[in-house]
Amino acid sequence: MAILEKINSPEDLKLIRKEILPQLAQEIREKIIETVAKTGGHLAPSLGCVELAIALHYVFDTPGDKIVWDVGHQAYAHKILTGRKEKFNTLRQLGGIGGFTRREESEYDPFGAGHSSTAISAATGLAIARDLQGEDYRVVAIIGDGSLTGGMAYEGLNNAGHLGTNLLVILNDNEMFISHRVGAIAAHLTRILTLGLLKKLETKVERFFRRLHFAGLFFLRVAKRFKVLFFPGMLFEELGFTYLGPVDGHNLNLLIEVLERVKHFKRPTLLHILTKKGKGYPIAENEPTKFHGIEPFDIETGKVQNQARRPTYTQIFALVLRRLAREDKRICAITAAMSAGTGLISFAEEFPERFFDVGIAEQHAVTFAAGLSAGGMRPVCAVYSTFLQRAFDQTIHDVALQRLPVVFAIDRAGIVGEDGPTHQGTFDLTYLRMIPNLVVMAPADENELQHMLYTALNLGKPVAIRYPRGEGEGVNLDSDLKRLPFAKGEILTSGKDLLIIAIGSMVHPALEAVKQLEKENIYSTLINIRFLKPLDEVLIREKVKELSRPRIVTIEENVISGLGGAVREIFTKEKMEILSIGLPNQFIEQGKIEQLRDKYGLTVEKIIKKIKDFVG
Repeated sequence: MAILEKINSPEDLKLIRKEILPQLAQEIREKIIETVAKTGGHLAPSLGCVELAIALHYVFDTPGDKIVWDVGHQAYAHKILTGRKEKFNTLRQLGGIGGFTRREESEYDPFGAGHSSTAISAATGLAIARDLQGEDYRVVAIIGDGSLTGGMAYEGLNNAGHLGTNLLVILNDNEMFISHRVGAIAAHLTRILTLGLLKKLETKVERFFRRLHFAGLFFLRVAKRFKVLFFPGMLFEELGFTYLGPVDGHNLNLLIEVLERVKHFKRPTLLHILTKKGKGYPIAENEPTKFHGIEPFDIETGKVQNQARRPTYTQIFALVLRRLAREDKRICAITAAMSAGTGLISFAEEFPERFFDVGIAEQHAVTFAAGLSAGGMRPVCAVYSTFLQRAFDQTIHDVALQRLPVVFAIDRAGIVGEDGPTHQGTFDLTYLRMIPNLVVMAPADENELQHMLYTALNLGKPVAIRYPRGEGEGVNLDSDLKRLPFAKGEILTSGKDLLIIAIGSMVHPALEAVKQLEKENIYSTLINIRFLKPLDEVLIREKVKELSRPRIVTIEENVISGLGGAVREIFTKEKMEILSIGLPNQFIEQGKIEQLRDKYGLTVEKIIKKIKDFVG
């Protein structure tokens, strides 16, 4: 890596001759592949953006000029070029550099993100802030074609076009989105469009037509439509952007040439580039979905190194949902661009007419599910906990308020690991339990998950089931599905010293802790509460009365205002000693799930220590 060794900042990059930049791109790809093979991460998107990152930092004067990456999972080359090369081997590790852009990590990251479709709005804000403060730096937003399925992207485009400020949006198209014009002619037309003379002429013509009032406006609209017959991107033009492209996103010389011209534009501009996910690593090129986000893998074969030993919660959810859908033709499955992550690919193959991937549009997914429900269907909306946050209003206004029986299958709840603070599902128990009419459940294991899904689809109410990432507990699945007693907890052990109430992924660790505490003569009643809402208050009060001293411990893999807050609310007017074990009210950093559970006191050993300190 002779060239990359010399580059520690964009200033170093600018000293490199253009003709050897392709070699630099190859070295960066090698570093990304070698690192992600060890740490896991978003490989295919970042491999597709290597040339783009090089060209941007070669042309623009960062960090003075601001580059905003949408999601940030495509920005690994950007990180390597901006002073994080030596720490890149710590990618997504505890205490290491993040898998997404982060303001606190580098001055070259002016805006952080782990959720999609935010870059255009953020970049517009940066550009207007620049204008209001009389500065003259440039602002660039990079957004993938997949992120354009999110409505917020269009809100940003609409506002930016209306404001008319100096802003460059780069559409990174790797899925053939409006991409039929590829080749020498397209590149030649793009060069013509970026020439200042043509843009000046276009501006003069537009001014002339506007002076003609009514007739002029008519002819201006006709002229614009005539233009887009030859150049794609009518939508962007209508939103107030100058559209350019498409451009080969792996042709460094062309990219640099176009960016050198475009950076002098003084109005909203959209540059459409074409890239290939997984570029430079054939296995990822052939399987871009698998390598979008990948666990550590073998470079030679592409096989994931740490395969799950037991079925995951996601797999059990998908298995049981298909089973139920065979029996009930009203059952539909909806996901927001996470068909693989939520396990629904097999459902889509078996029931294509009842499967809906709505794109990165969580708000639409929830309201669409509400509409399906209002029309007599049984929709199951499968979504990561962190992404359901984006549809909080729709969950309240469109589902719960109307008492529509939508089932939310909330995957990746609790600590999810290396994706870090933007993806940890640590808030859902808290924000869901405040919503009227919504039933909230969490299974202790994969067997309970299947019964909860069956129960939810037969309740006729809005229901949320949250379950963790990764393997289940290894319990055997019951052959027959059963309805769980509504809003009733399950007593797992009985004791007079303490009442322990656990939910979801913390039930089995709590059970192990109780068994070990018995060896030290601390005997506890343990309740697997199952339902956070409605909470089984009757059972809780009944078991408190049986204690020698009124002491309660709640355990959850959520901020402690979830189960802990719900139990405390029961006893607001009574004297009760309550220890709430859970996550602090803060954003949880990246790291392996086991590391983070240990750090925040959710391992069996740490639970035992906290309970012993509490009992005294």
